[in-house]
Amino acid sequence: MYKHIFGPVPSRRLGMSLGVDLVPHKVCSLDCVYCECGATKKLTLDRKEYVLYKNVTAELTDYFENNPDPEFITLSGNGEPTLNIRLGEIIDFIKKLRPNIPLAVLTNGTLLFEPEVREELTKADLVIPSLDAVIKNDFVAVNQPAKNLTLEKYIEGIEKFVAEFSGRIWLEIMIIPDYNDSIENIKALSEFLRKIKVEKIQLNTLDRPGTVPDLRAASIPELKNIVEMLNLPNVEIISSVPERKKMKAYRQDIESAIIETISRRPCTVDDLASILNTNTKDINKYLGVLDSEGKIISERQKRGVFYRLK
Repeated sequence: MYKHIFGPVPSRRLGMSLGVDLVPHKVCSLDCVYCECGATKKLTLDRKEYVLYKNVTAELTDYFENNPDPEFITLSGNGEPTLNIRLGEIIDFIKKLRPNIPLAVLTNGTLLFEPEVREELTKADLVIPSLDAVIKNDFVAVNQPAKNLTLEKYIEGIEKFVAEFSGRIWLEIMIIPDYNDSIENIKALSEFLRKIKVEKIQLNTLDRPGTVPDLRAASIPELKNIVEMLNLPNVEIISSVPERKKMKAYRQDIESAIIETISRRPCTVDDLASILNTNTKDINKYLGVLDSEGKIISERQKRGVFYRLK
């Protein structure tokens, strides 16, 4: 099994996507209350070679020598990929290895204030930054940022990147009721988004349990109301996971292993990742499909969220 690449996994937006993890589990610049990967273990803005370039490129080379091409290659995973200081070199390697496969970067956007990060991302085909709040109280509540990361710096970075980047940008807003769905924040987001030009603005909400107990997903009527409040032409609500039968690269072995494991005893995402020797992001995507099919249920206990067969 690979340590730094995972999938292909079924993505709600990108089809079957091969993920590339550039930081260890939960090294991030935010500690978002909704993160499906769990609480941030290292909250930082420091860029380092958290995952070695040679290890990532070796795994990618081996994967493409032995597997069919995915629909997308996505730099994402269990933390913030732009924290890896060799991000640009890894993008260069991937584009040389598979120039015909589009490359996406899923980022929280917090390091876009750094010119070198913006420069490194110029070679990506698609960048999906997130911006959940432009009101300070809501930003702190929902994203819990690293020390020295101000909202002003965050917003400035996104503005500069949008102005400089020639590729596609889809900006994601994660709506968590009672955290960032205030009228004040939605109106302020609308004003900000009118100033920048992105291809899509995507409203998302909880798909798996977050890090804080009793969070709930926004309902479709709530999301539709926010779409109306934003009053912008390019806003969409992200649909649920596509049907499994439509995904050519869906890994039946991973699904079967998850079902066999939780049929014996309830497990957390971390339990499953350890037992199956795979990535928690990978596990979460497959749980998402099983959940959409009504095959599993979740229950929060002292040690975390446990999954079992329905």
